[in-house]
Amino acid sequence: MNAHSHAPIAAAGAAPLVDPFGRAVSYVRVSVTDRCDFRCVYCMSEHMTFLPRKDLLTLEELDRLCSAFIARGTKKLRITGGEPLVRHDLMTLFKSLSRRLAAGSLEELTLTTNGSQLARFAEQLVDCGVKRVNVSLDTLQSDRFRSLTRTGDLARVLAGLDAALAAGLKVKLNAVALKGVNEDEFVPLVRFAHDRGMDMTFIEVMPLGELDGPARVDQYLPMSEVRARLSDAFTLDEIDYRTGGPARYMQAAETGGRIGFITPMTHNFCESCNRVRVTCTGTLYMCLGQEDAADLRAPLRESADDALLHAAIEAAIRRKPKGHDFIIDRARDAPAVARHMSTTGG
Repeated sequence: MNAHSHAPIAAAGAAPLVDPFGRAVSYVRVSVTDRCDFRCVYCMSEHMTFLPRKDLLTLEELDRLCSAFIARGTKKLRITGGEPLVRHDLMTLFKSLSRRLAAGSLEELTLTTNGSQLARFAEQLVDCGVKRVNVSLDTLQSDRFRSLTRTGDLARVLAGLDAALAAGLKVKLNAVALKGVNEDEFVPLVRFAHDRGMDMTFIEVMPLGELDGPARVDQYLPMSEVRARLSDAFTLDEIDYRTGGPARYMQAAETGGRIGFITPMTHNFCESCNRVRVTCTGTLYMCLGQEDAADLRAPLRESADDALLHAAIEAAIRRKPKGHDFIIDRARDAPAVARHMSTTGG
């Protein structure tokens, strides 16, 4: 892949992307695949139908897309999936984007992963300038891990974490708080993370996609309850720490480590939203919790230069909403958004 073959148009003078509420879009999450080697019960159906390969953006198209956003002021790129590391030859995209880091036009290139492939790729990621990764880990119990992921092997993920830390990556663990499933593990997860110098973040379950497992309302646990449970074991102090994402952080006095809370349900974080998401098919979602979207694949494929792509991105950002309206309750059987998280990108 030639990183210079699609130089962004008017890169020097291209206007930054600012939404109707004055928020500059500087953080883009890019899904590179809807496929995953796990089938987590809150994320996917057990028998998922994955997209045909021709619908997916090629790695060259993904590079063009990312470069166009970088030319318009994107400073942070997060590569997501599905499970991004199952995408064939993904490291060629990371190598190409690493040149943007070296040039200073991109400040951070990160990854969200389930950890299953980290032992294989940790050192290559570091070589490409990746400094931090987020790893999804909802339990430290092998049997529970298998039942939650349906296909996952906890030992393999733990080996991936060891490899990531040994390679010098900063690791943040993400756990979805699931009522009646992993409530007894919030404290052990924090201790496990902090003992290894990792941050720990808890996330409220979100109403995305039809599932064949338990109802969302039965899985949902508000962060206030997670925090109360953690307060029994740790002294939690408010800290002014941000990573550019939606988490709000506290510090556990006993460990010195950070605990993040992501609360899309009980306290949405829209007022400072600087993010958009692009799916692996080139669909741009201006808000995770809204269906409004823009097709970027067509302009990518219609023209060898990026003028149409920039026009499509600009038009989309002008429609970015002020916030989302996730609701989980028994009166609403259907999810707030019909697409699966694996389709949107983690």
